[in-house]
Amino acid sequence: MQLVGSKASQRLDEIGEDSVTLLPVEPEDMWHANNLIGPEDVVRAHAIRKVTTESKTGSTQSERVHTNLTIRVTSTFFDPGASQLHVSGTVIVENNFVSLGQYHTLDLELNRNFTLWKKYGWDSVAKETLSDAIKQDKEGAVAAVVMQEGIANICLITEYRTILKQRVESTIPKKRSSSTEQDSGMKRFFDKTVSTLTRSIDFSIPRPLLLASPGFVATDFKKYISEEGQRKGDKLTMAIAKEATVVHSSSGHLHSLNEILKSSEVMATMKDMKFSKETRFMDDFFDKLRRDDGRAWYGTMPVEKAVKEGAVGRGGGILLINNSLFRSMDIATRRRYVAMVDKVKEDGGEARILSSDHESGQRLDVLGGIAAILTYPIMDLDDDDEDEAAAGQAETEEDMII
Repeated sequence: MQLVGSKASQRLDEIGEDSVTLLPVEPEDMWHANNLIGPEDVVRAHAIRKVTTESKTGSTQSERVHTNLTIRVTSTFFDPGASQLHVSGTVIVENNFVSLGQYHTLDLELNRNFTLWKKYGWDSVAKETLSDAIKQDKEGAVAAVVMQEGIANICLITEYRTILKQRVESTIPKKRSSSTEQDSGMKRFFDKTVSTLTRSIDFSIPRPLLLASPGFVATDFKKYISEEGQRKGDKLTMAIAKEATVVHSSSGHLHSLNEILKSSEVMATMKDMKFSKETRFMDDFFDKLRRDDGRAWYGTMPVEKAVKEGAVGRGGGILLINNSLFRSMDIATRRRYVAMVDKVKEDGGEARILSSDHESGQRLDVLGGIAAILTYPIMDLDDDDEDEAAAGQAETEEDMII
């Protein structure tokens, strides 16, 4: 993503209430745009509008016209597979083709500018999201194949999300069949998986490749890639095999990706990448939660109390929060979460905004989208919730008696 115009030379902390014009240049930028654009924001972008005109004789003619439209956003829809972003809303600036209040869906396009006004200003979370979007030194994405006999899930793990590129399925003869038939079935499966892998992911850019499976399927697949590269004299295929890391997984299904990302082999390969760090944070949180020592809490109310008390600060305090919470239609709710992030940073703690499109973010979703590791134990953060619930129940019973 590129910042266009006079803002390109401006520091992000100086943006304030102003608009920014952005140029998406790669599919990942659409994901960032989806996180930047929220309900009630204003977006101006290129649009194709179907216009119907009526002649003096009463006949009608329809044509598609290119124009620029400015809408107030009501909703967005992001297609992760195609990396397409559709922004819907009502027109707030009329022109020759549309009137005020008409509904339109903008299809944001690569290499076409769009301008964004944040209705409630650029808070710290919005500025951080924008900073991530325009960062030039993006870390490379990692390719992964999670497989078992007859099934292969080909994924691309970026810094912010996990994308299932293709799923390969092939029939493998049962073990009671002759070994020749089974070997032939595995060869067909491996050949299909290799061709799908090289079609789905660009390996002209050097990137790590994770091969994961139960048993020896991944090991055999790596050997097959290497042998095919040597047989064909294909340097790219041989390089893919050389960069591949084999790890064990409990199954060949996509949910096994979580255990793969926290394996020691993967951690050693990608210890500095953002998603690897977030996986470690989530593992650390669940370890502390199992110990039940008062240092791991989840849910909005307990975490907010801990933040207000300064317990998520310098000395190991970590706030884990899903980016989906900042897309709330209620501005007061959004500001509540932004205030928590700001307070943690002010106290010297670490605030990590996880992507709900990533494995670590999906694990956090199960906990309500927010959790915290405290610098010191607090045992009663949820007592007030129970007291309030009991008081509310007592009031209800009293009303019924009356």
